[in-house]
Amino acid sequence: MKTYSAKTAEVEKRWIVIDAEDLVVGRLASLIAMRLRGKHKPTYTPHIDCGDNIVVINADKVALTGHKYADKRYYWHTGFPGGIKERTARAILEGRFPERVLEAAVRRMVPRGPLGRQQMKNLRLYKGSEHPHAAQQPEALDVAALNRKNVRKG
Repeated sequence: MKTYSAKTAEVEKRWIVIDAEDLVVGRLASLIAMRLRGKHKPTYTPHIDCGDNIVVINADKVALTGHKYADKRYYWHTGFPGGIKERTARAILEGRFPERVLEAAVRRMVPRGPLGRQQMKNLRLYKGSEHPHAAQQPEALDVAALNRKNVRKG
């Protein structure tokens, strides 16, 4: 018996829409990363982009557990000496691009390299409840119903 290896032309990509309101960031990010890579499919092949296209709405209304809303820090470096910068999760979520918190969490769960960058292009994040992908007829995925710990009220 030979091990199945998917070809790029054989891959069936579905469109999924997820409403991220009140969902815990880390749990949602791990589910999104798994589906972007295609690891939920029996035809998963490590070197092929066999994951689904994922549309996330209400990405600005995600929940952080514990004290992460005020204490979690995101660091980056400008490239100049002494150029390390930081911003809290609160500053990002209340700022102009709040969907970047979820994007950073997913990006850190996807492998680095050309395949990971290609898979990240299949993720679309929107801070409101509207998205321009209705023509693709995305299927809704209820992440809150999968596990009670996925939702954080309050």
